[in-house]
Amino acid sequence: MSHSIKHLVQVTAIALGVGVIAACTPASPDAVSFSRMPDGRPNLNGIWAASNAANWNLETHEAKQGPVAQLGAAFSVPGGLSVVEDGSIPYKPEALAQRDANAASWMANDPEVKCYLPGVPRATYMPYPFQIVQSTEPNDILITYEFASASRIVHMRTQQEFPIESWMGWSNGRWEGDTLVIDVTGFVAETWFDRAGNYHSDALHVVERYTPQGPDVIHYEATIEDANVFTRPWKISMPLYRRLEPNAQLMEYKCVEFAEELLYGPLSKPAP
Repeated sequence: MSHSIKHLVQVTAIALGVGVIAACTPASPDAVSFSRMPDGRPNLNGIWAASNAANWNLETHEAKQGPVAQLGAAFSVPGGLSVVEDGSIPYKPEALAQRDANAASWMANDPEVKCYLPGVPRATYMPYPFQIVQSTEPNDILITYEFASASRIVHMRTQQEFPIESWMGWSNGRWEGDTLVIDVTGFVAETWFDRAGNYHSDALHVVERYTPQGPDVIHYEATIEDANVFTRPWKISMPLYRRLEPNAQLMEYKCVEFAEELLYGPLSKPAP
């Protein structure tokens, strides 16, 4: 083989190798494409939903029989991988015992069963969509959820302490580059993180991060801190997907009437 042919083969091999490496290398963050608002901020408007089993249990869990055996597989628990960074939630020993007690009496105590507002971050990964309504900066952002018609305002123009504790907390927002950061405080203690009894106290502090990874995907993170329950702050993360149906919309799901018999039935029935 002549020197020129050898050189051509070597150049071709190098070029092919570079091509393979380039094809296998994830795109850099700068290459992510998504629409923007007139002020240059990412456009997060739309209806979004998680696609995982986190509402059953944030940690890794196997599929198992549901709470009502007569329903067979219709309400069984799907298996799921942990969305918790490092795999498990860092409970204090006494708090872990309370979590286990919650799990043992899930049907009686889960706020979701009673149609209470789900709180943050649980509202994000429940099996119902939610909508982000965003306008040009510096206006506030509305996030509204299908479950129980829950909603919250992300305060972008003013940053202030929560005036009173509430189910959905008080949300102060800001932008860090293309990431929407929401600092949430002022929670009541009654919400849970999932159906497995994972819970918090009224000292809960959540910092959410919404980072677009393309036109139809948001990378969602939530850092959770509660010194009354956990030994350290911990984080969950997951993708959120845009609902792409041409007629996508939030449906009305006012579940209070479905829980009235559970909550108030004994009060309305005459004594035997």
